[in-house]
Amino acid sequence: MTSSLGAAPWAAENLPAQTGRTVIITGAGGGIGLETARALAGAGAHVVMAVRDVPRARRAAADLPGSTELLPLDLADLASVRRFAASFDRPADILINNAGVANVPRGRTADGFETHFGTNHLGHFALTNLLLPRITDRVVTISSNAHRHATLDLSDPGWERRRYRASAAYGQSKLANLLFTLELQRRLTRAGSAVRALAAHPGAARTGLNRHLGPVMSLVATAAGRLMMQSEAAGCLPTLFAATQDLAGASYVGPDGRGERRGRPTLVGRGAAARDEVLAAGLWELSERLTDTAFPLG
Repeated sequence: MTSSLGAAPWAAENLPAQTGRTVIITGAGGGIGLETARALAGAGAHVVMAVRDVPRARRAAADLPGSTELLPLDLADLASVRRFAASFDRPADILINNAGVANVPRGRTADGFETHFGTNHLGHFALTNLLLPRITDRVVTISSNAHRHATLDLSDPGWERRRYRASAAYGQSKLANLLFTLELQRRLTRAGSAVRALAAHPGAARTGLNRHLGPVMSLVATAAGRLMMQSEAAGCLPTLFAATQDLAGASYVGPDGRGERRGRPTLVGRGAAARDEVLAAGLWELSERLTDTAFPLG
């Protein structure tokens, strides 16, 4: 696996053969997760599609090429996360933490966490720690440009004292995804592990994440999407790049176009808060307490 940085723009046809590799993808029943599964399975990987709604995902995956399997996983329920991890008793090369919710009304997960933080961050945090002894290559976590305008209040991650805004809660969870990647890579390096932690974002892609915006904003988003957003197949390219190219740990991949909204995958920067190592360590400690999981190596 080699990187094409500095060469011609990277595209799906540059995806190297994945024969003999196993990839776990959360939220692979639709959107970018499904397109990521399609590409990797088509390249020869065995793709484990970890999904909340297995019957719906089975219909969506009916035309996928190659070798796939569907396993139930609800990231908004830590008991479901533990069941998935306990049932997966074989090695996997890559874990792609793709699933997520965006702009949902105020709510709580099965364990009482704010929905965005609990699903997008804590569910993946617990899953990664539980699976990490069986991951041989890398963990790729999907973030968003929304992290750039976000803040993370470790004393109030559930928005108990702050005025709840769905967009701000989503941004906080995406900032948490990048901080998680930063601290995970630090711990992997300290443990002498060859596993790498990376992150990616799809830019502005037409996915189902806009369905909670309300009727007016959904219409606006749909109209804007026709003009400015890229397809789900294009939106999964940063994920594929992060999952298959020879990149340094903690690298962050996104589109190379204006504002990182669309384009071919490349290494991109991140906001100052997402580079804060002290904040990353604090988030890790908080997440360990909330999920009752810990870094399992070293």
